[in-house]
Amino acid sequence: MNKLKEVVKVGIADLNIVRAPGVIRTSGLGSCVGVVIYDLNQHLAGLAHVMLPDSSLAKGNALNKAKYADTAIKELLDILIEEGAKKYALKAKMAGGAQMFQFSSGGDMMRIGPRNVEAVKKQLERFRIPIVAEDVGGRNGRTIEFNPESGMLNIRTVNLGVKDI
Repeated sequence: MNKLKEVVKVGIADLNIVRAPGVIRTSGLGSCVGVVIYDLNQHLAGLAHVMLPDSSLAKGNALNKAKYADTAIKELLDILIEEGAKKYALKAKMAGGAQMFQFSSGGDMMRIGPRNVEAVKKQLERFRIPIVAEDVGGRNGRTIEFNPESGMLNIRTVNLGVKDI
């Protein structure tokens, strides 16, 4: 009898972890970036669905750490290490950061997708976590699913099909 795999779903501006044989998935990645940090030896992975580059953009007192690149990466790292991941073994894969809309003014504020990608890369570099694969940019939304047993990131891109990285 086949045992169903657990699928941990991560919403927008959310993060979570999974241990094999489960998988972790997020959908609705337009300008958002899905960043997976994993320890293959421990069969453990975390996924953050980053919506904005910097928590200084936050309004109000209640800060959603998963929403911003600068706070989500640190939060995810802390949880993974607490769950047994080894800092030296961590690697990352990422997808998303599309430029979903064309704007007549080329203002930097409208480049949310590219700015999210840059911000996530900066945080991964800060924590010395190598990015081993990425599928970023373009103009199409994505759904991603990561398997912490195989280390494969499955990416379904709207109108462009499916690939594994």
